[in-house]
Amino acid sequence: MKTFIGPRLRRLRLDQSQTQAEMGRALGISTSYVNLLEKNERSVSVPVLLKLFEVYGVDWRDIAEDAETGQLADLRAALQDPIFEADRPDLTQLRAAIAHSPDLASSFLRLHRAYRASADQILSLTAAGDGAAPDLPTSPEASVHDFFRQNRNYFHRLEQAAEAFWDGDPPANDDVYTALKTRLRDRLGLHVRLVPVDEMPRSLREYDEPRREVRLSEALDHPNRIFQLVHVAALIEHQDLLESLLTKSGLTGAHGRARCRVELANYFAAAVLMPYDAYLAAADASKYDFDHLAVRFGVSFEQACHRATTLQRRGARGVPLFFMRIDKAGNVTKRFNATDFHLAEYGGACPRLDVHLSFRTPGRMISQVVEMPDGSRFIVFSRTVDRPTVTRHTQDVRLAVAIGCSVEHAARIGYAEALSMTHGLATQVGINCRVCPRADCDQRAHPAVVLSEPPDERRRGTTRYAT
Repeated sequence: MKTFIGPRLRRLRLDQSQTQAEMGRALGISTSYVNLLEKNERSVSVPVLLKLFEVYGVDWRDIAEDAETGQLADLRAALQDPIFEADRPDLTQLRAAIAHSPDLASSFLRLHRAYRASADQILSLTAAGDGAAPDLPTSPEASVHDFFRQNRNYFHRLEQAAEAFWDGDPPANDDVYTALKTRLRDRLGLHVRLVPVDEMPRSLREYDEPRREVRLSEALDHPNRIFQLVHVAALIEHQDLLESLLTKSGLTGAHGRARCRVELANYFAAAVLMPYDAYLAAADASKYDFDHLAVRFGVSFEQACHRATTLQRRGARGVPLFFMRIDKAGNVTKRFNATDFHLAEYGGACPRLDVHLSFRTPGRMISQVVEMPDGSRFIVFSRTVDRPTVTRHTQDVRLAVAIGCSVEHAARIGYAEALSMTHGLATQVGINCRVCPRADCDQRAHPAVVLSEPPDERRRGTTRYAT
């Protein structure tokens, strides 16, 4: 397989303040060859990659890694915006743009994110309705999602720290809770106390630093008690690592940094309880049977689904998956994405997604083939999950999760075995009504923000918004 590194090689040379001739001498190649490499007119050889590491300390795996994958997914997602419908570039054009002008592609993505944020602000101002001008910062949840997406939902340093958590072989599933309490006591001087719901009516876990005590609510089931203890260990033992990752995130607001720190600690907890190599092997062997994986690793169904989205290690990647959680009103309450399926950020997800039907069949997986406006198709699996119940007044606290991937990975997913991948059975969906270009959709709740045409009063379409 040929490897082209033109833009990255040029950036490295400029960072070193070198001419092409100087870099050629350093690498032992001709100036003309450096020029051809930078123009992507020649693929790079393994000896040259190794020389790059020797001379510049650059890991050849980093410079040869297909770093465009995440950028390509982001570009495809951005170009689903209805504003590009008339002349949307095809996949070949996008790959060429990234290969030859990666900085231009990055600038385009920044511009589109700014445009999207502006549209959201306009919507918020319109919704205010009282003439007030509310403070409209970028959503912390969106910023955290973008940071995870930029890292392909994978953090190698957290994985390494998680692998060293037990200092050897991890305890058996039956012994994890006891082992965790012992570890927290011996290493950190922390004591764990299980408390009645009425003692902590508004929280599930509290860390009392002055008293060196972690209090867990009885409302938590066994897997979530374990998860919360590893989460606390991450916040205390790996504070420097979490702060280092937060610095790289670029998040500055207190709200955004706090949310990101929580999600990074959650990532660590999942990596400890579901070790990467073992989890990937079990996922492949079971064809991503999340009920089986939850039992196998002693975690909840939702935790098993979420962990599967992080299996994006270079050289050992699982199926690229997205994960979305919604409430009964259709609000998106959690989202993680290792695909180019564009997830709704605000308001409800597309009503054509069967994740909304999950509430009618609690605990049962629903499978669906969907098609996005750009023609890309995905398989989506949805099921309800239950939240902790603390009193008789909070029964049926239920959410629904959707997990999905591109149809090209269907053979690796057991839930897809009963589905037909033919085009005719694909449900046409969008991100949400705010940006979906399908004007004649019979589920449309309101017109798109941009490029929507006024209705034709001489006819009645399938909806009142159809022209």
